[in-house]
This record gives sequence, structure tokens and C-alpha cells, in this order.
Amino acid sequence: MNNFFKAIIAGYGAKKLGGGCLSTVLVFIVIWYALGHCSQ
Repeated sequence: MNNFFKAIIAGYGAKKLGGGCLSTVLVFIVIWYALGHCSQ
């Protein structure tokens, strides 16, 4: 998967699921890792 699309999807999910600043960053990292891990 293209890194640009991974960033868009992870950013959207983090915005929807994250509550504060730190949780949004953590959700972004988890989604980014999951997308990268599943696409291999």
C-alpha cells in the first residue's frame, strides 16, 4: 500500500477514534502499523 494512502487512512481513523493529543498519536501509529503489516 502506498505510504500516502496509509497516512490518509490512519489520519482519518485517528481523528475519529482519538480523544486527546496523545491518544490520537497512538491510534495513528497502531493503524499505520496494522495497514503496513496487513499489506505485506
